[in-house]
Amino acid sequence: MSDYLVIVESPAKAKTIERYLGKKYKVKASMGHVRDLPKSQMGVDIEQNFEPKYITIRGKGPVLKELKTAAKKAKKVYLAADPDREGEAIAWHLAHSLDLDLNSDCRVVFNEITKDAIKESFKHPRMINMDLVDAQQARRILDRLVGYKISPILWKKVKKGLSAGRVQSVALRLIIDREKEINDFKPEEYWTIDGTFLKGQETFEASFFGKNGKKLPLKSEADVKDILSQLKGNKYTVEKVTKKERKRNPALPFTTSTLQQEAARKLNFRAKKTMMIAQQLYEGIDLGKEGTVGLITYMRTDSTRISNTAVDEAAAFIDQTYGKEYLGGKRKPAKKNENAQDAHEAIRPTSVLRKPSELKAVLGRDQLRLYKLIWERFVASQMASAVLDTMSVDLTNNGLTFRANGSKVKFSGFMKVYVEGKDDQLEEKDRMLPDLQEGDTVLSKDIEPEQHFTQPPPRYTEARLVKTLEELGIGRPSTYAPTLDTIQRRGYVGLDNKRFVPTELGQIVLELIMEFFPEIINVEFTAKMEKDLDNVEEGNIEWVQIIDNFYTDFEKRVKKAESEMKEVEIEPEYAGEDCELCSSPMVYKMGRYGKFLACSNFPDCRNTKPIVKQIGVKCPSCGEGNIVERKSKKKRIFYGCDRYPDCEFVSWDKPIERKCPKCGKMLVEKKLKKGIQVQCVECDYKEEPQK
Repeated sequence: MSDYLVIVESPAKAKTIERYLGKKYKVKASMGHVRDLPKSQMGVDIEQNFEPKYITIRGKGPVLKELKTAAKKAKKVYLAADPDREGEAIAWHLAHSLDLDLNSDCRVVFNEITKDAIKESFKHPRMINMDLVDAQQARRILDRLVGYKISPILWKKVKKGLSAGRVQSVALRLIIDREKEINDFKPEEYWTIDGTFLKGQETFEASFFGKNGKKLPLKSEADVKDILSQLKGNKYTVEKVTKKERKRNPALPFTTSTLQQEAARKLNFRAKKTMMIAQQLYEGIDLGKEGTVGLITYMRTDSTRISNTAVDEAAAFIDQTYGKEYLGGKRKPAKKNENAQDAHEAIRPTSVLRKPSELKAVLGRDQLRLYKLIWERFVASQMASAVLDTMSVDLTNNGLTFRANGSKVKFSGFMKVYVEGKDDQLEEKDRMLPDLQEGDTVLSKDIEPEQHFTQPPPRYTEARLVKTLEELGIGRPSTYAPTLDTIQRRGYVGLDNKRFVPTELGQIVLELIMEFFPEIINVEFTAKMEKDLDNVEEGNIEWVQIIDNFYTDFEKRVKKAESEMKEVEIEPEYAGEDCELCSSPMVYKMGRYGKFLACSNFPDCRNTKPIVKQIGVKCPSCGEGNIVERKSKKKRIFYGCDRYPDCEFVSWDKPIERKCPKCGKMLVEKKLKKGIQVQCVECDYKEEPQK
């Protein structure tokens, strides 16, 4: 019989920990929360200081029965749920359900599931932290009050199945506000003049900067013609050469939000997928002879702090692998996020000695990709800064200045291991200039003016939305992924080319919330609420007080909405074609992956199909069908014949109407870094790339 019972959330975590603790310990899983507010009713007694009425979650009866039996046989019970508010609340609910002494040192916490970390944590058990529990409870009750009061109004006035929440409503507002910015945007014309120049046999590029040393914007074709008319010949003088050495520091180790952002950019992972795989890496992977080991630290954190042990291990590894010159010195720590729950470390590998290349046999493809990202980011964060030689050159001709910029990596430093991704721009390019000296003469080979128009701000990607929510102080590490998932499941937004697009339903719901519950979608109000919850966690304020402050005005708004909100009928958007199954009109619908066609006779007819986009080109294979744009299972665009499967023509590159002047075969547009290039699929005919 085991002397001690340890309770964690998941069987995977239980299996890993039991092996480290030995025969005297039995580790069992609660399978997450065992108690919660009831689904069938509010579950909050507003008149009794918002007292929650917790019940055992349906299906958890047998689990609790087993835990109670095991608890009675054990000398002591340890509650080892995750080291955050949610984990503390799970421990508290378990203590209540198992009749444990809340004042006993029954709580054990650890940030990584490794032998040393587990054994060390059991040397320092503590009491359940009621401030953490109260902070979680306050969030749960706030969300229940908002959801259970507003959602029924939306069901009655708009349609069933809708919901409103504090964080999801702000996220929806950000997406809709951005869409309005895009729709209201008025493009402005501007021009650039780019030149290719020769110094001996070497060519380099420079762009028009200004006149008489001052920057001069080009707003019209007339401005461009005026500048070109002032250029005299093809000789330019190197007027100014500026050389500098620039340091580039590595990115900090991952927090939850930065991991979600980088996994979206580099691995094309949704936030939900990132967290699911990170959980697997944290809870433990079977490494064979070494047994089951947690490969990363706890994945819900806003901290960039690293333990001294991890810093020392990384330093020894970098020294041995890359050399002393690659060791990072002591860096000024990042400015601490005011809202950070800094009991944790950053997300890092539990040991840098477990290199990704050595784990290929034990990790699935996506597990390995995410582990590699975490490993590289952490190792790079402990390495020396990169050093770049930069060079800026001004060329003049009759008082007109063209400017060229170049850079070259002098010392790679952390870039030898990892470079941070970017959202909406290309990575920096290593572009060197010839060895130019002031007074040199260079020749222009080509001068090309080009018209441009200013672009509206881009729609939010998951990565950018998570970053924005974090910067505004909205939500916490545990809420980002579920929030993005909820607004898509409710049909408030869809995805178009991996960017959020609001639906008509989302816009209607937001307008109603803005009219009747403006504080719910007020960014400052929601951010202040997060700070209030942090103050509860720190013991500075009672949880009942912040709910009472919120509810007084909220209750009045609920009554006003119930009596004054008008019913809204969402008009279907007809597609102009009939359903091939029942002959009812087909309508456009917005799903989580974008627009699609659905039968208006739903739910009697459940016919759906993708929207087919014709590109105005006849099929070169059969000559009868038309080429249409389609998407593969991995959401990659390809082109095929609309007579499929009778005609199986497909192409990754977009066919165009013109035929090859050389051989008469099909021409396609191929996307290159330099722009879009027209190429022949049969012969070597190519045209100059167009930006």
